[in-house]
Amino acid sequence: MKFQNIDALQVKRWLDNEDAILIDVREPAEFSTNHIQGATLLPLGKITSSDLPQTEQKVVIYCQKGARGNSACVKVTDQDESVTVYNLMGGIEAWQNAGFDTQIGESSTLPLDRQVQLTIGGFVLLGSIATFAIDSAFIVIPALFGAGLLFSGATGKCNLAMIMAKLPWNK
Repeated sequence: MKFQNIDALQVKRWLDNEDAILIDVREPAEFSTNHIQGATLLPLGKITSSDLPQTEQKVVIYCQKGARGNSACVKVTDQDESVTVYNLMGGIEAWQNAGFDTQIGESSTLPLDRQVQLTIGGFVLLGSIATFAIDSAFIVIPALFGAGLLFSGATGKCNLAMIMAKLPWNK
């Protein structure tokens, strides 16, 4: 087993016993808005197995909902099979739903997944209205975003999120 998915309760136990450290793989703007106390930021697009701290403690990786955390675990364990990491299932949302505290920052930037949802929803709506009101050729807009969602769902990789992560307000 390269990595294991674990729940928030187990992570909390490990942290209380000082048996684990946390790595947040979200983007800097998301981290500055809200993160688990004591977590270190290593965004998914930049994390490598050599970035992980050399420690006897368990290394727990988390993101917003769990998917990027899972991708980060796959990435670092593919780079170095001797690495042992854990993915917090459900990410920081599961942590909060379990009733555990987070450190709230001052940033008002929306989480990356919500930015992606708003962008896709806006373009699908715009393309649909343009198809109806202007020309049927505009159907290509919602079709492309639908294809992107299918690709993202099938692979677990969202190209739009990777592009949006590079925008200035997400730095």
